[in-house]
Formats: sequence, structure tokens, C-alpha cells
Amino acid sequence: MKAAVTLKENYEFRRTYQKGVSAVSPVMVLYCRKNRLGQNRLGLVSSTKLGHAVVRNRCRRRLREVYRLEKPQLKTGYDIILVARSRTATAPWPELQKQFRRLCRKVDLMKEPV
Repeated sequence: MKAAVTLKENYEFRRTYQKGVSAVSPVMVLYCRKNRLGQNRLGLVSSTKLGHAVVRNRCRRRLREVYRLEKPQLKTGYDIILVARSRTATAPWPELQKQFRRLCRKVDLMKEPV
């Protein structure tokens, strides 16, 4: 993923946490906030509470892939933060996809079907 389409700076994360909307599932937490860039930016968070680096990196990879596959169905112009939870590393793949879609619908991030 290109650096231009990811959230990197602490102030970007803080702004999205404070002024954005959130949705929660047992597998992940999604925060989103409208930006003025015309493209989506993704931020991934995995706490040290999840485990060692191998586990945290696996969680980030899984969340990044879920986002990549669902990206065409998402509205553009949003900052999106996905926070991994303890079940992210062990949840079956279909469950991850289902929960991500559910959270996106909850915060009105999905495009309207034509």
C-alpha cells in the first residue's frame, strides 16, 4: 500500500478518534472520518496486548487484506482506522470479511448498490 493512502501521523489518528464515528465488533473496531482528499486513507492499530510482534503483524496483514478486497465497495474520501482485537489473529477469514462489511454498513461507508 502506498504511503499516500495510509495514516501515519499521530495527529491524524487523534483527529479521527475524536471527531469520527466508530463501530465495534468482537474482531475489530472501525473508526472513520471524512477527509477532503478524494481518496481513502487507512490506519492500522495493533496493541502490544495482542501478543508478540509476529501476532501483531499477522493481525495488521489480515486487516489490510480485508480492506483491500472490500475497497471497491467503499465510498471515497474517508480516513479509516482499523483496530485489531484479540480475536483478529484467530478468527476465520469469512468472519473477518463479514464483520468488516457489517461495520462499514453501520457507519454508512458502503456504496449504494446500483
